[in-house]
Amino acid sequence: MKIIELTTFDEMFAQIEIIRHLYPNISEEKYKSYLQAMIPHNYTQVAVFEEDQCVGLTGLWYGIKLWSGKYMEIDNFIVHPEYRSKGIGKSLTDFVNQKASDLDCTMIVLDAYTGNFTAHRFYYNQGYFPRGFHFIKTLNEEGLT
Repeated sequence: MKIIELTTFDEMFAQIEIIRHLYPNISEEKYKSYLQAMIPHNYTQVAVFEEDQCVGLTGLWYGIKLWSGKYMEIDNFIVHPEYRSKGIGKSLTDFVNQKASDLDCTMIVLDAYTGNFTAHRFYYNQGYFPRGFHFIKTLNEEGLT
C-alpha cells in the first residue's frame, strides 16, 4: 500500500468512486464544482492505494481560528468497506498527524455524526476526544449531498 497526498483537481476528481462510498448520490458535476471551490482554500486529500485502487481517503483543510491558532481539519474520512480493519484508517491518521505537526498546527479537528459509534471508537483509539458540540441549522435540505 502507498499513501499519497492529492493536491490537484485531476488527482482528487479521479477518486470519485471512493467518495461515493460516503455520498452514493453525488454527481460528477457537484463533486467537480465542490472541489473547484475548496482547493483554493487549503483543501487537499490524502489517499491510500492498493495497487491502482484507492482504498482509503480523507480530505484535509488547515486554517487559523482565534481560539486555536493554526489547526488541521479532517473532512470526509473514508475506508473502502472491503478494506476496513486492515490498518488503513490508522495509516491515514498517522499521515495527518505528521502533516499537522510539519505545519506547526496546535490541533487536529474533525466531525463525526452522533450516531456513528464505529467512527467514535476509532477516533478515541487514535487519541481524539470530543471537546464540544458542532451545532448546525439546515437552511436547504435539498442542497445537502
